[in-house]
Amino acid sequence: MSNIEKKVEELKTMLNNNEDFILLDVRTENEVLVSKISDKSIHIPMNDIPNRLGELDSNKEIIVYCKSGKRSAKVCEYLEQNSYTNVKNLDGGILAWAEQIDSSILVY
Repeated sequence: MSNIEKKVEELKTMLNNNEDFILLDVRTENEVLVSKISDKSIHIPMNDIPNRLGELDSNKEIIVYCKSGKRSAKVCEYLEQNSYTNVKNLDGGILAWAEQIDSSILVY
């Protein structure tokens, strides 16, 4: 896998600085109802990505996350195969975010 990882600390800085990027949540609808990293994130369940590629701006950096980083790694790979060049996988997913950044997030 050629995934470039983004650390949760880096993501926190990017969110704090209001940087222009896409935070893509590929978890299921039920998972999103439990917790999410930011209201700025775009939710497209992993299985819907092929049908909704047009919703993602290929000119922006896209940071993909799921619960632990496994599903998002697969999505990163898929995006790269479809000409998205600036794709990063959030290292450790929402579990790492909850552990290192925001302990108020519900983990499941």
